[in-house]
Order: sequence, then structure tokens, then C-alpha cells
Amino acid sequence: MTPSSRLIAIVPAAGVGSRAAGPSPDGSAPLPKQYRKIAGQPMLRHAVRALLAEERIDRVVVAVAPGDREAESALDGLARVACLPCGGATRAQTVTNALARCEAQADDWILVHDAARPGLPAITLRALIDACLHDEVGGLLALPVADTIKAQGGDDPPRVGRTVARDGLWQAQTPQMFRAGLLRKALAHAEIRQLPVTDEASAVEALGLAPCLVPGTLSNFKVTWPEDFALMEKFLDRT
Repeated sequence: MTPSSRLIAIVPAAGVGSRAAGPSPDGSAPLPKQYRKIAGQPMLRHAVRALLAEERIDRVVVAVAPGDREAESALDGLARVACLPCGGATRAQTVTNALARCEAQADDWILVHDAARPGLPAITLRALIDACLHDEVGGLLALPVADTIKAQGGDDPPRVGRTVARDGLWQAQTPQMFRAGLLRKALAHAEIRQLPVTDEASAVEALGLAPCLVPGTLSNFKVTWPEDFALMEKFLDRT
């Protein structure tokens, strides 16, 4: 890291997360899952606090949907946090908008972290930063795939088409860490070519680059289904 470069975290939190959304306080619309409470606090707050545990991170930028009415109270009292109503229709658009608004210089490091991964341990975040600061490309947290993987080959009911060899397969996690200039270029390239990118690393890969893989941890799983909240609460209770 050069003396002038900074570490800035971006948390895209503009989605609804319909598979795990909960009832809103006034019953008018589903409460986006990032605002559902785990261990007494909104999941988003846990995710942001996990990033704030790393002193090298200059600030955390939370990108929410325009008109969001929950973020301010969910993040109340947290230092080094900026909430920007710049959410787009997709994750990639939200991150692109946040990059444009957060005033990051090309050499600054950007760590993009899911709002639905509140179980990120400080030691794992530290390992990612230590690895990427000395890497030409950047990288991401990931776990080697342990289960047997099946590719679907038929519907109604779903049927196995083939078994996929799991050797060399990794399950991507976040944060994913890249220089701001590279990330802007990668996301713009993907948008122009209408590439289906589901994370920042896939956009960087589309430029012909190979991000490094840094071992993640089981507690850093993504809360996706309603039953995941109870499981995540057990991990958070241990910290």
C-alpha cells in the first residue's frame, strides 16, 4: 500500500432479499433482510461493525436504495460510516454508483462486502487485507468446495444431469478487495459487454486477470434463507 492510498469498504445494501425478507414495522411492505434483527441488532449493523473492527479501513460506505428509511437508524452511532442513497437495479450498478460517490482515488483499495454476511471474523478480514496489499490484482475470501456437486439436467421434478468434479472449486465469499481504478474499469467493461457478473471478482476475471483466493471461514456464510438467521445468531453469540 502506498502512503497515499486508503482502504475503503463498500457495502451494497440496496436489495430487498425477498427470500429472507421479514414483515415491516408498519406492515406496509416486506422489510429488506439486511434490516432484520440478529442477536438484537439489524444484520446490516453487524456486517458494518465487522468491517470497522479493522483499523486500517478508512471508512465504510453503505450504498442503499433511494428513499431508504431504515439505514439511518440501523447504523446510528457508528463512526467512520457514510450512508449513500445510490443503489442501482443490480449489485454491479450499486457498487459502480458507490465508487463514483465515495471519492476514491485510483490507487485506493476497495473492499466490497455483502450486507448479508454479518459473521466475518476480524482475523479473516485481516488475512485478506494482508494478502491483497502485496498482490498485483487483488483477491477475495473463498472456501474450497467440500460437498459433491450435482448439475441439474431435468425439471419437474429436478433431476441430476451430471456430477461436477469438485477439485479446484472454491465458493466465493466477501469481502472482495481490488484497487478502485481496476474495479471501475472491470465493472464498466462488464456493463458495456452486458456480461452477467454476480460479484466483483467475476468482473475483474472478465478482463483476463486472476484474483487471488484467500481462505475464508464457515461463519462468513451469506444469510439467504429464513432458517439462516437462527444459524447466524449462534455464530454471533460465540463472538
